[in-house]
Amino acid sequence: MIRIDAMWLAAEPTDMRAGADRLLARVVQVFGAAQAHHGYLFANVPGTRIKLLVHDGFGVWCAARRLNAGRFIWPVAASATPSLSLTAAQFDALVLGLPWQRLPELSCITRA
Repeated sequence: MIRIDAMWLAAEPTDMRAGADRLLARVVQVFGAAQAHHGYLFANVPGTRIKLLVHDGFGVWCAARRLNAGRFIWPVAASATPSLSLTAAQFDALVLGLPWQRLPELSCITRA
């Protein structure tokens, strides 16, 4: 397995034709540098595809995921900061297309 100590999400949409080199350049542009053992997530405009770029200390790994139905829940670039940090639970929810921003409020069921 690839070790990932921190996960970052780029709020601005990215062209999914970009390969590892172009995504790495985008990481440096958005995040300032590509840190070892950090993962960087990018989505396309419709929110149906995401790419994950991971720097493992020796090189980079690039993985893609596409939803056949529905969309990934992504922050609006205009109202969000250029990048957000994600927890492991938020990442797991995001790649399934679940509302990862609402995990704290969904973790407790109360009576209204």
